[in-house]
Amino acid sequence: MSQKFKVPAVKFNNGLTCPILGLGTWQSNPGEVVQAVSDAIDIGYRHIDCAYLYGNEKEVGQAIKDKIQQGIVKREDLFITSKIWNTYHRPDLVESAVKVSLSNLGLEYLDLYLIHWPMAYKEGDDPFPSDANGKVIYSDVDYVDTWKAMEKLVEKGLVKSIGLSNFNSKQVVRVLEAAKIKPVTNQVECHPYLNQQKLFDFCKERDITLTAYSPLGSPNRPWAKPGDPYLFDDPKIKTIASKYNKTPGQIMIRYAIDRGIIVIPKSVNKVRIAENFDVWDFELSKEDLEFISGLDCNGRLIPQAEGREHKDHPFVNDEF
Repeated sequence: MSQKFKVPAVKFNNGLTCPILGLGTWQSNPGEVVQAVSDAIDIGYRHIDCAYLYGNEKEVGQAIKDKIQQGIVKREDLFITSKIWNTYHRPDLVESAVKVSLSNLGLEYLDLYLIHWPMAYKEGDDPFPSDANGKVIYSDVDYVDTWKAMEKLVEKGLVKSIGLSNFNSKQVVRVLEAAKIKPVTNQVECHPYLNQQKLFDFCKERDITLTAYSPLGSPNRPWAKPGDPYLFDDPKIKTIASKYNKTPGQIMIRYAIDRGIIVIPKSVNKVRIAENFDVWDFELSKEDLEFISGLDCNGRLIPQAEGREHKDHPFVNDEF
């Protein structure tokens, strides 16, 4: 793939664009992530998905700075996302939260800033503040008020676009009803076992894109148990992979792209990062897309269990 290859872009409802494929950085250890982001930019990635909670934004920022200094990219060539964590939802904390991420990343603005989860936790520096029984202490801040504070970040030029992450359809509606600036995307877990078709259609009707995290089923998730579903071994995905002479991972990435979903596979392995990018020389047929969609089993792998009792937890009552 030539260095000059430009990843196709998705157009947001505000007229700005986002590369449809990006590099995820969740669970990328600080020691590995500088190299991973550096390799990704060399390979051709221009979209990097970050979050304050991941604890590695300084290292991501170092890689970006190095690549800009080397003349490989300019800042405006890159699309950088971050997310506000649950302990900073209170409106008076929102601007200081984005400034921490900007400082860590060494940037003057973000291309996209998301509310990471709809649940607010007790304010402070501990990301999972807990009581004597080890239960997370919640805050009663309404995410709609957080959203209104996010809108001010756009007005101040600190972020270009704002969006949501892990919001269900009812929560999206509540934001839309109060919003002066519409969310451009809703970033959610999305892969063949949880293809999010209902939420995708719902958001599309409202001109909101979907972004897929854990598009490969998050095989390294820390709470995975032996015998849990492992998408790479799914015989149906393997069958499609052999048909196109591609890997199961490449099929799953293309599955998102061919549906018009922004996709951010995570890896720190240079060979895998390159493999995840090598998806531009084929398209899945309509039949194969439907075949893969048939694997959906509401197979959620990222349950956010510690927020389960919060009134704003998005996955209770089978909401979509």
